[in-house]
Amino acid sequence: MLRTLMIGLYCSAYFMLSACDEEPVNDVQPKEEPEVKQDSLFLNPILTSGPDPWVFQANDAYYLTFTTGYNLTLYKSDQMADLTNAYNRVVWTPPASGPNSKNIWAPEIHQVAGKWYIYYAADDGDNKNHRMFVLQNTQTDPVVGTWTDKGMLQLPDDKWAIDGTIFEANGQLYYLWSGWEGDVNGRQDIYICKMDDPLTPVGERVMLTKPELSWETNGVSPTVTEGPQVLLRNDKVFIVYSAGGCWTDGYALGLLTADIDADLMSPEAWEKSQTPVFSQYPEGNAYGPGHNGFFQSADGTEDWIIYHANPQAGQGCGSNRSIRIQPFTWDVNGDPDFGTPHPLYKKLTKPSGEY
Repeated sequence: MLRTLMIGLYCSAYFMLSACDEEPVNDVQPKEEPEVKQDSLFLNPILTSGPDPWVFQANDAYYLTFTTGYNLTLYKSDQMADLTNAYNRVVWTPPASGPNSKNIWAPEIHQVAGKWYIYYAADDGDNKNHRMFVLQNTQTDPVVGTWTDKGMLQLPDDKWAIDGTIFEANGQLYYLWSGWEGDVNGRQDIYICKMDDPLTPVGERVMLTKPELSWETNGVSPTVTEGPQVLLRNDKVFIVYSAGGCWTDGYALGLLTADIDADLMSPEAWEKSQTPVFSQYPEGNAYGPGHNGFFQSADGTEDWIIYHANPQAGQGCGSNRSIRIQPFTWDVNGDPDFGTPHPLYKKLTKPSGEY
């Protein structure tokens, strides 16, 4: 009798469950599918050829340029990790002849007081005549409108000059560049002068540093310090410069540091790092890393360095130099810590805000 009762209860339960399977409850909502996220990883290089890269952030966009040698090309993108798909435009083509007709090197785009400027080095076909030149654009977006040639930047002493950059500290504009002390190509030093406005250098030029350490004087003459770039943070001014011959694998980054309230025109205000702060990493296919710039992630939470490097040894100063980016941090003393070049074969997380 008990066995019969148990069988009956089991059968009733089975048919009740079967009925539930056949008649789903109408108010049960289907599960939401998980959101498919955009790939958050990327591989360097972001461009396979692009010596002397420089980037400026404005209008929720990145504006990037680099050495082509024969024109000024401007890239615009909202994603630094996807530069191959960025809009690009040739914004200036040099004249057929004249002082700025040949060897167009290391352009930089800057926005100062609402106007855009591109500083670039050029010559007439003879390297000893290299000087700094400047273009101006008054449009809100620099990839539209006309770039007006403002001619040669009249730097003090009128000597050989390349790799110019402008920055502001405590309300004063300054200009940095790499130049010769005299008229002979034997050594490239880092110089500074003041600016009345983005087109007008004033006063004297002052040498801040010269190639003197063993890693700065590798290769054959000339010895080189060049490509000065500026970081301002926590009442400090940092000049990150490139040193050594770009024709060597030992091309690397050095560092000068000053207090922001110091006399930045005085060489004594600057402390020089005795060792490179960023140098070759053969295991990661990074030879001769240098001539850098800086930018922040789109959401402003990360600091990034942009630089060029060769993927193989012995490739020198040519078009094999590819554009790479990677984040950097700050040490306990408030100084930048660039680490080592990130290997080409290892993926990186895209700058925050790009995924």
